[in-house]
Amino acid sequence: MIPEDNIRLEKEKLELIACDRTLNLHYQPKDWKRVEEELHSSLVELENSKIAALNLLEDLRSEIDERKLAEEALIQSEKNYRQVINTMHESLSVINKDGDFIFLNEKAARNISGGIPCDVVGKNIRDFVPMAQAEQLITTYKIVISTEQPLQQEIMVSLAGGNKWFLNTIQPIKFGSEKTPAVLSISLDITDKIKAEEEKSKLEERYRQSQKMESVGRLAGGVAHDFNNMLSITIGYAEIALMNIDPSSQLHGIILEIMNAGKRSSELVRQLLAFARKQTIDPKALNLNDTIAGMLNMLKKLIGENIDLLWMPGANLWPVKLDPAQIDQIIVNLAVNARDSISGVGRIVIETGMAELDEEYCRDNPDFAPGEYVLLAVSDNGCGMDKETGMQIFEPFFTTKEMGKGTGLGLSTVYGIVKQNKGLINFNSEPGKGTAFKIYLPRHKEEDMVIEAAPVHTDLPAGKETVLLVEDEESLLEMARLMFEELGYSVLTASRPLDAIRLAVEHPGRINLLVTDVVMPEMNGNDLAKQIGELRPGIKCLYISGYPANVIAHHGVLDQGVCFLRKPFLMKDLAARVREILGK
Repeated sequence: MIPEDNIRLEKEKLELIACDRTLNLHYQPKDWKRVEEELHSSLVELENSKIAALNLLEDLRSEIDERKLAEEALIQSEKNYRQVINTMHESLSVINKDGDFIFLNEKAARNISGGIPCDVVGKNIRDFVPMAQAEQLITTYKIVISTEQPLQQEIMVSLAGGNKWFLNTIQPIKFGSEKTPAVLSISLDITDKIKAEEEKSKLEERYRQSQKMESVGRLAGGVAHDFNNMLSITIGYAEIALMNIDPSSQLHGIILEIMNAGKRSSELVRQLLAFARKQTIDPKALNLNDTIAGMLNMLKKLIGENIDLLWMPGANLWPVKLDPAQIDQIIVNLAVNARDSISGVGRIVIETGMAELDEEYCRDNPDFAPGEYVLLAVSDNGCGMDKETGMQIFEPFFTTKEMGKGTGLGLSTVYGIVKQNKGLINFNSEPGKGTAFKIYLPRHKEEDMVIEAAPVHTDLPAGKETVLLVEDEESLLEMARLMFEELGYSVLTASRPLDAIRLAVEHPGRINLLVTDVVMPEMNGNDLAKQIGELRPGIKCLYISGYPANVIAHHGVLDQGVCFLRKPFLMKDLAARVREILGK
């Protein structure tokens, strides 16, 4: 091939490769076959290269598609993982041995900071939890990491949203590509469960307390009638004897001790009934300030000269409806309790005021009910008491005093009186810091009410009227007869209701007053009073009983305006009550 031909041939080869088209070549005939062979070889090589390039391109496309699918699958997998992690009911976090947060889910972030995970990652647990709690948690994490042993515990943690309880499961792990030693903490919020258990425990305790009170009430009610009848006889005869014995004689002192012992026994029964909320009461509308002010001199003598008594009455106090005798019981028992807690010199403060308790306050204090109350507070700077003692102070017969120094019924009496009058009571106390009792008595809103003044006790003159006395206990009937005769009254006695009706029919003169027991054979005192009232129009009636209030109420004599005298009674109490009734 001539040189020009070689140059032209190479040029056309390049054009063939670039343009991929058939060319007409003109060669000298003598070289045609060799040139044709070379050209064919070049075309075959070119075709093979093109096929290889297309195959390579297809492989690249397949690899790109596979990688894209793998990346999309990885992204979706991570989304699914985060969705699962973030929809967990539990808080999940990864924390290193120093307390730094490496990872956490949204629930954990909300519990810890109230925010999102990026607000917490990289920060330390000390930034969110009180130092003492944080150090305790970090110590636990270090123990789990070093021992490689999982741990489960119930913990209380103070967080931004308040105190919360968690069931915390801690697992040792190697986290991330660097295999950092850490713990996986999975915490289930059990705050509601703990609160529910606490509430259940409180309800069970209140139920046990009510059962205990009911048992004591049944016991007290079962013995009260017979016991009070016997005490009435003992005290009554002792009082009559004292009136007829020279005060300077030795016998006078002996009988006086008998009567005092009877009074103490009577008070014991009264306290039991008060605790059981079955004490017979005669509630009146009264001003608490006036009632307490009338007791101050007696209280000062009761607590002694080494203890200051501070009286801080609230202004314009709302009235309450309460038996004045029960106010005496509350104040005296709280004052004695405060006095006994003070060693040496001390201070007792009695305060009154007004309080309105709303729904929010009562949610935090489930024993309380919303409403308007008159507040009575008695506080001291005595020895105080611990929590364990405080949980038992209202139980009957519980006392911290030494043997012979207390019955254990003082505070239980207060508790019973407050509850009987639909009031509320709580207290605060710490060892060495004293005790403060707060009593909330419902405001009395009855219109046109007359507030009772504090009673003034004076000697009342005897009477000359005729009394019909009905009592099924023969000894008590005889003792009461002697009392009435000592006071100057004419007395008709009957041990049975039917005998009383007969006397009412047969007695020729006027009968001014019927004095009758409540619970008797044949008929009760209320029915007897109705029948005699029909026979003797205008006759007045005084009921006497040693039964608790629930039994008396069952027989219909605790209505407002009904005159009642609780057994056992002293002659002066009987005289005062009779003159009060006959003088109306």
